[in-house]
Amino acid sequence: MLDTSIKFSVVIPAYNEVRFLPDTLAALVRAMDALEMPGEVIVVDNNSDDGTAAVADECGARVVYESINQISRARNTGAASAVGKYLIFLDADTLVSAPLMRHALAALDSGDVCGGGAGVVIEHQSRISNTTVAVWSMIGRVGKLAAGCFVYCRKDAFEAVGGFSEEVYASEEIWLSLALRKWGRSNQQTFLILDDAATTSARKLEWLSGFDIVKQTLVLLCFPFAVRSKRFCRTWYNRPNNDAN
Repeated sequence: MLDTSIKFSVVIPAYNEVRFLPDTLAALVRAMDALEMPGEVIVVDNNSDDGTAAVADECGARVVYESINQISRARNTGAASAVGKYLIFLDADTLVSAPLMRHALAALDSGDVCGGGAGVVIEHQSRISNTTVAVWSMIGRVGKLAAGCFVYCRKDAFEAVGGFSEEVYASEEIWLSLALRKWGRSNQQTFLILDDAATTSARKLEWLSGFDIVKQTLVLLCFPFAVRSKRFCRTWYNRPNNDAN
């Protein structure tokens, strides 16, 4: 039986995330405990072969399963089972604060905002991470595009635009941002990038060399259609054998 008191749902896609998920869920629970609005946490086990589902269950999250290893599909599976009228999509290696959650939910509850994103802070800063965040912050704020680590929206708007595109293996948050912006214009609502920031890990900088990151970026910039191929988006899916997940 559905709990009708739940007003928002946090959806976390998770593929082999035993390393980061406990801290993510602990920070999320602390943030939610400070809110007046009741919510739920949904972890989507995206065909993991480690203890991701068990960790999520132990931390009190509701676990749903998606057997096809694709980020957008996992997000959509979580949203389909969500009870809340508001959705927040959070990456499994991202920490949120109570003010960020409160501001996102207040924006949606105002009736003037259909969705949006937030700033991004890299947990372990370096020259490469700082440059990456600075460039993304400029693009995100000017273009009103949400970063994938934190996306919030109304569930009815999400369903109206068809959710995250399952035709792509990366950049799904960009396509959703564009679709929600269009929906918002038709419904006199805006897509708002909050001043608050979510803190995400620098694990891709641990896994990949600067050359690998530049190469991946150039491939997607020069050949945008490459996001439709999992092969060309492997930095989002491949994990090093020595990663302690």
